[in-house]
Amino acid sequence: MVKFKTTSGNDVSHDSLEPMRTRFPAGSLIFMEEDLGLAMYVIEVGEVEIRKRMGSEDRVLATLGKGDFFGEMCMLEEETPRTATAVAKTDVEAVMIDQSAFTFMLLHNPEIAIRMMRKLVMRLQKTTQLLEEALGHEVDLDESGITDGPRAALDPTARLVEAVSGSVYPLADQRETTVGRVDPVTGIHPDVDLTSVDTKRSISRRHARIRREENGTYSVVEDVAAMNGTFVNGVRLNVGRSHPIKSGDVVVFGTTQCRFEVDEVKGDDDSA
Repeated sequence: MVKFKTTSGNDVSHDSLEPMRTRFPAGSLIFMEEDLGLAMYVIEVGEVEIRKRMGSEDRVLATLGKGDFFGEMCMLEEETPRTATAVAKTDVEAVMIDQSAFTFMLLHNPEIAIRMMRKLVMRLQKTTQLLEEALGHEVDLDESGITDGPRAALDPTARLVEAVSGSVYPLADQRETTVGRVDPVTGIHPDVDLTSVDTKRSISRRHARIRREENGTYSVVEDVAAMNGTFVNGVRLNVGRSHPIKSGDVVVFGTTQCRFEVDEVKGDDDSA
């Protein structure tokens, strides 16, 4: 059981995040730059603009939607001033998370911790870039290795085909292909980005990986407890455990149904 504070300030004991849900009408201010940060937010419904004052104007740094989080720096360092302003672009429903609720989230949804680490890496890289521009030479900082590097080449022999639209998504020409949707918080793209066909926003940022095994077969692995699950031919996968797939199998990521296809490799005895 975890103890939360409601928006009214009352302490309650609860085993979910229900007491922390809050609403913001379109155009309302969620928090302002330089305000004292006491909580972060995860968006359930609607869109939020993150703005920063630059000179005489406010510049929109990002537009966030369902599943995105913001205001997270105060989870890592208590009573930290906000570095930007958050405004509800549309009517917004969000989960407000304080330090105790954050601990609950880490225990039950480790994906958010991984995404926060990626976001911090992106900030560090940007800071390093600005520092190098100011100094006129490279700054030797330790790299973390979890950034969105150059996109991998495509594999012409293996693909996912989305059932409704027929959209074709070739796998990456490498051992593993990540499947998910683009993350505007970190700027990281999966190898197979299903954002455009994920109309219900049911797919996690790094939802699953399709692995090409050394013997030429394929398997799929669900990543970090994707909230809406991964299914192969109707069977839900266990987190972190690989499941073999073959050409023609139906793989469902969240609520997005795809067909896995692999071209047959012709043997030498097939030629006349």
